[in-house]
Amino acid sequence: MTTVELRALGLSDLRAIEEIERRSYPTPWSRSMFAGELAKPSSICVGAFDLDGDSGTLAGYLIVSRYVDAWHVMNIAVDPDHRGRGIATMVLERLFELTADDARRGYTLEVRVSNSTAIALYERLGFESRGIRRGYYTDNREDALIMWKDPVGRDGV
Repeated sequence: MTTVELRALGLSDLRAIEEIERRSYPTPWSRSMFAGELAKPSSICVGAFDLDGDSGTLAGYLIVSRYVDAWHVMNIAVDPDHRGRGIATMVLERLFELTADDARRGYTLEVRVSNSTAIALYERLGFESRGIRRGYYTDNREDALIMWKDPVGRDGV
């Protein structure tokens, strides 16, 4: 069993974030995109650090921006060597904990229509399909599924 610590990401984590990003996506975000989100006071940036073996190796991350009516999951990735251990679920559940007092905002994200593993995860956590963004991904013009989850609230609803 992996021991994972969830904590806020900082600029000192950029190199590790970039490594996971490059291993996870065909069109990775740039360092400046990550730095911009990390610097925004309205963003929530959570890292999952593997405390087994190496002390505090970044295993996954979540980058979320606050908008008027929603928390937008901008980027989520788990290092390929750490997948299948519940890390994506952990960081998303932390998001719900951190935003539980915000009854006005739900959660939204886009996911490749071909990414059945991620879609199943999001559905398990209460996200529902709300539409398609045609040709959303620039690497291959794949469509994105728009998913939405209503506000969590303190009672877990």
